[in-house]
Amino acid sequence: MEQVTKKPVVRLSGMNGNVFVLLGACSTALRRAGQGDQANELRQKVFAAGSYDEALQLMMQYVDVR
Repeated sequence: MEQVTKKPVVRLSGMNGNVFVLLGACSTALRRAGQGDQANELRQKVFAAGSYDEALQLMMQYVDVR
């Protein structure tokens, strides 16, 4: 049976909208949830993203944004 990893919850409302601030919050949440590999993978994908919207969509794939 495949193990399903629960997405950590990140509350981004009220935060500075800078993509690096948001990425930092998402990466921290992933690391605290024991998902350091996913945090590194997310960082690489966001740095390669072609737009702000693409970066946000990537973050929402890895964390539960509230």
